[in-house]
Amino acid sequence: MNGAESLVRTLVASGVDTCFANPGTSEMHFVAALDHVPGVRCVLGLFEGVVTGAADGYWRMTHRPAATLLHLGPGLANGLANLHNARKAGSGIVNVVGEHATYHLQYDAPLTSDIDGIAQPVSAWLGRARAAHDVPKLGAEAVAVARSGSGRIATMVLPADTAWTEVTGPAPVLPVPARAKVDDSAILAAATALKKAGPRGMLVLGGHALLRPCLLVAARIAAATGCRLSNPGASARMERGGGLPHVGRVPYILQQALSYLKDTDEMVLVGARRPVAFFAYPGQPSLLTPDSCHVTPVADVDDDLLDALERLADAVKAPKTVPAAPALPKPALPGGAPSFEKIAAAIAALLPDHAIVLDESLTSGRGIFAASEASGPHDWLQNMGGSIGYSLPMAVGTAIACPDRKVIALTGDGSAFYTLQALWTMAREKLDVTVVIFANRSYNILRGELANVGAANPGPRAIDMLTLDRPDPDWVALARGHGVAGIRVEDMDGFVTAFADSVQEKGPRLIELVL
Repeated sequence: MNGAESLVRTLVASGVDTCFANPGTSEMHFVAALDHVPGVRCVLGLFEGVVTGAADGYWRMTHRPAATLLHLGPGLANGLANLHNARKAGSGIVNVVGEHATYHLQYDAPLTSDIDGIAQPVSAWLGRARAAHDVPKLGAEAVAVARSGSGRIATMVLPADTAWTEVTGPAPVLPVPARAKVDDSAILAAATALKKAGPRGMLVLGGHALLRPCLLVAARIAAATGCRLSNPGASARMERGGGLPHVGRVPYILQQALSYLKDTDEMVLVGARRPVAFFAYPGQPSLLTPDSCHVTPVADVDDDLLDALERLADAVKAPKTVPAAPALPKPALPGGAPSFEKIAAAIAALLPDHAIVLDESLTSGRGIFAASEASGPHDWLQNMGGSIGYSLPMAVGTAIACPDRKVIALTGDGSAFYTLQALWTMAREKLDVTVVIFANRSYNILRGELANVGAANPGPRAIDMLTLDRPDPDWVALARGHGVAGIRVEDMDGFVTAFADSVQEKGPRLIELVL
């Protein structure tokens, strides 16, 4: 077999069964190998930001890495924004980046670039094949790195001649190190802090501490100490509803965040970092906790968070079980003109059980998280890196990872424009995704930020940089052009009907709600 086939066989043996790809000439032997070697589903993205964002979503739902196939340095660069988001989320991804043949690099052809320099900021591991016999060994190492801890990004550079040259076979699968267990001293300090603070204590959860097994233990700790449960503001994946404990989140808006945390005397961190402001604002704090709040880090996101929480529950003498969280009444279905409150109520009332919600509704959907506490069991995924344009690619990856579940992507028109090519992949793969576009014809969140940073009295040129009009985007036409059925609605009666229909039907649908 050649180097490319040995790499694909190594990936399959290591548990990689999906490849999100946007290949070029230098990757053709890898493309051919995907055809020759069974076991890998190959999904084409029209833009590399779709490819990398889909791989992020796939990891978050399966905790198994997908591969990406990217064309040289420019292709990798096109995917960097969503690799940044994936790195912040702790997602495991194996990037396979094509490169010119080793002997061709000296001639500085047009597509020659510093791939290593482009990859390093988002990669926990970087490997470059120097010869064909390096290829399978590096592939096995890349998967092991991607699967370690909470998940890491491993980038492998594959020169064309190392892919087409004959090798002896695939590499053996490498073991994945177990998650580290935290010291007893950290558990004792956290138990002391929470028992001392009572209702003025907060247990802040991140990583897999926001999944069902850990949440059930966290509820026991809260019952024993009276502490609040929260996350720092965004979650890579949180399981919610169906009797799971209610977990708050630190608001995005600075003044709301300061108010949310003002009565916190003790904060214990499990898989999370201390909450900080998203940006710096003149005259405002960067750290969101009160100066008097004592912060106790217990476990890093890569640690064994379930073990840490179970030991903390024992340390505070928590009950072995606690009642399921009481079901909240679902909101009534609203009508009339749209408002943020009505949007939140409609989605919370109609959200199907076991849906996967991708939340990139930075302004219009800000109330949906709280309202959906009343919904049935579902998963809530957010943008951990802040680079917009993540939700539509993530919808591709999560829908491929969980084909039996409805995926709902909530996004503004400004964010959706970054990666609207994902609609084509949804149509091609017949993915069960409902996309809701909150069409306010602007980067509306930035209007508030103008005032927050002290840029007072903006004039017409400044406002022009924040608007998406002249012409107004036509999301129904854009969806149709990518093969996705779309509908435009302008009131809540139309939205309720369209959303209810979309969650009952299979396949990709887009709803444009004009605000």
